[in-house]
Amino acid sequence: MTSALLERTSPDPRHSAPIVLAAAATGIVDFIEAHRGDVDSIFGNSGIAPDMAGAPTLKVKLASYCRLFEEAAKQTRAGNFGLWFGQQFQPRDLGMWGYAAISAPTLGAALDTMVRLFHHHQESSWMRLTQGPDGLMHLEYQIYSSEIVERRQDAELSLGMFANVIRDCGGPKWAPVEVHFEHPRPELWKEHEAAFDAPVYFSQQTNALLFRPELLDRAMPGRDLQLMSMMETCLESLGSRRAGDQGLVDRVKTAVRVNLPNGYPSLDQIAHELRVTPASIQRDLNEQGMTYKDAVELTRQTMARTYLDQRQLPLTEIALLLGYSELSAFTRAFTRWTGISPSAYRKRKH
Repeated sequence: MTSALLERTSPDPRHSAPIVLAAAATGIVDFIEAHRGDVDSIFGNSGIAPDMAGAPTLKVKLASYCRLFEEAAKQTRAGNFGLWFGQQFQPRDLGMWGYAAISAPTLGAALDTMVRLFHHHQESSWMRLTQGPDGLMHLEYQIYSSEIVERRQDAELSLGMFANVIRDCGGPKWAPVEVHFEHPRPELWKEHEAAFDAPVYFSQQTNALLFRPELLDRAMPGRDLQLMSMMETCLESLGSRRAGDQGLVDRVKTAVRVNLPNGYPSLDQIAHELRVTPASIQRDLNEQGMTYKDAVELTRQTMARTYLDQRQLPLTEIALLLGYSELSAFTRAFTRWTGISPSAYRKRKH
């Protein structure tokens, strides 16, 4: 069984949109311009002002942040925009969170610091360090807000950022053993293997870097315990202290989403995975006017539209990703939801 060593889940306030510190967008303006993108148009469509990007103490809506990179990928026609942005992103550009990590004495302490402080940096998301049955360490990351559907670019840039924290210790040529992404394989997927210099697997349970545990004991070159303590204190004082629930409904929808490729997940299965009772899930869903079946159907509907927009995905594969055993079942369901078939919907969109 996988042994959970470290995990940090960020708060998911009921009445406020989740946020991320704007430092996570450091350098995005120059990167867009390097790809000949229209900065004003991309930022305008994302609901963020360009001068906010990179500000170490400002907060932006997480949905707007994710939309910024999705919009940049579309407008620049660089499908792997987030992948390459993350590869060039330096840990210090993450602001206080990054400095706290690279100032740690060892890589293990650096990743521990990142996990512990993550909820101050970004909300409605989780980050975890585990050791798998194969002995490899898994540095895992996922947004669990069900409202943020298009998040491929964020996942790819985030793992690139995390890899560069490890490279700060292991050297610029360090490469993970494997890389996992929750989204389906994109068209230019070979670029991912070139970027990480490792096998990359798609449609996985979560986003993760897999690496050997002996690396954890290696000393960080920028170790500075005084700076590390100062950055932790500053980040904790700046970070979110808002009260709120832990977003069980969003966690349920995310768990459903990642389990759908294995078939329709039962309520008991999801409850077991989230370590809550089925009654707790039903109660929270009822408060939002839905049943567990409704939650599964809503998740399927949302993801169906997202997958259909990815023209490289065959309809048969989309059906499997949504937990249908055959294309005809997916076609009937989609027609019931929208009044048109999946193929007709795809033609209308393009």
